[in-house]
Amino acid sequence: MAAARAGRALRAAGGGCCCRSSSSSSSSSGGGAGPGFRPPPHSRHDWIGPPDRLSNLRPVIFHVPRDESALERRLREARQDAQAWNQRFWAQQNAAFQREKEEFIYSRLKAKGLAVRDETGQKATLNAEEMADFYKDFLSKNFRKHMHYNRDWYKRNFTITFLMGQVALVRALRWLRWKKKSVGN
Repeated sequence: MAAARAGRALRAAGGGCCCRSSSSSSSSSGGGAGPGFRPPPHSRHDWIGPPDRLSNLRPVIFHVPRDESALERRLREARQDAQAWNQRFWAQQNAAFQREKEEFIYSRLKAKGLAVRDETGQKATLNAEEMADFYKDFLSKNFRKHMHYNRDWYKRNFTITFLMGQVALVRALRWLRWKKKSVGN
């Protein structure tokens, strides 16, 4: 729902997102989109950029309200930390996957006595069964890494969810106090 709201905000602000993704969290806003990019000052939503070319994740530039409380800041920073951590993991994982896949294809083609490119200049490929061997080996080799990633991801999401609950409770209590005060007058 928040993503849909942010998407509507992007379209309302000019038809799309003008941020470019970067290969690391080099953004001055800490959100992972292009260096120095900031949504317009009147924006009250998170901005979601195009998929990063290395991690395939969509970077988010988090809205920072002027009256952000300490608890809301903790929540935003936890979300930013989770995004940066996730970005680094998938950029490294995808790079390793591509490198190992190319090495696998090269070694299989070499074993068959074939060149990397055929006579028309097209890249030679392996069939689905041969590639299935690579995918199975890659997943088996990286099982522990993925298991640790999943464990850490759940920990981070639990923390974020807990903070979101606290923020929602504080906002609800603030609204009820305001409502009680406005009805009492």
